[in-house]
Amino acid sequence: MPKTTLPNGVRIHYQQLGEGPDLVMVHGLTGNLAVWHLRIVPELSERFRVLTYDLRGHGHSDTPPSGYTPDDMAGDLLALLDALELERPLIAGHSYGADVALYHALAHPERVSEVIAIESALPALEESRRHDGWVGWSYWASALEQAGHPVPPEKRSDMRYMIRATIDLPKQWGPLRGLPRNPKPLLKLLEETTLPEDYRRVGSLTLERVGAIDTPVTLIYTERSAFLHSYEYLLEHLPHPNGVLLPATEWGHFGPMEQPELVAQAIAARLESPATTAAGVKAAAGVKAAAGGEGAAADGRPAGAPGGAA
Repeated sequence: MPKTTLPNGVRIHYQQLGEGPDLVMVHGLTGNLAVWHLRIVPELSERFRVLTYDLRGHGHSDTPPSGYTPDDMAGDLLALLDALELERPLIAGHSYGADVALYHALAHPERVSEVIAIESALPALEESRRHDGWVGWSYWASALEQAGHPVPPEKRSDMRYMIRATIDLPKQWGPLRGLPRNPKPLLKLLEETTLPEDYRRVGSLTLERVGAIDTPVTLIYTERSAFLHSYEYLLEHLPHPNGVLLPATEWGHFGPMEQPELVAQAIAARLESPATTAAGVKAAAGVKAAAGGEGAAADGRPAGAPGGAA
């Protein structure tokens, strides 16, 4: 179980597999590096040297009491790249991990070749999701209720309550699907750290600074995702965006677990020539690709749960 101690004293657990151009993969809140290893790393490690790691407070990394803002996490990422001597990798992140990748690209554009942001929420857009009527809360509450856990109306937008309730759900993906979760690590994260407050702190990446991210960014979202507003905003305001909409799924927000082959194909396509990238992904995966400033139109009920709970 390889770990490295960062200059800030936090020990980070990581895995590195394969050969080729460097690819770093950053998971979402309450997940761990295993989400990439179920299907995506085996698909990509023949073409990339893939680095996955557990964010602080997750998996087998240390759980300090504070330091969970996107800026803090981006600092950990930079320190990890330094420790492993990775100069300018392609960085792919899911949900909060995508936010971390964008913060890193803003602060250190010389240390990333491209960002692949899968269902980034973007903390600066948190205000649009905070109200009780946001569709993501309804989707999350519906999933809990289907599992036999009714959510009181006054708790539907309470992040601590919703994550704590989700702990009671069985695992949803992989060979352990249907088995109960180990609640202790997540309860420690919720009750003994500042993560529930920190994750939504805007910090350096304000809406006004989105246009300062000069790194190419591929945005991968799911049709009917509850985060399509973030997709549309980033597609319009990033200087060099490439948009990919994957087909709608049951959960909407969890592409790396629900349709890993399509996510892997979209990532691999970024090494191809620009002329064939979007066409190659579209032909292979049946996705809708949009480049430049075009927005995405959602039809039907939006899907997706906030955060990155898996």
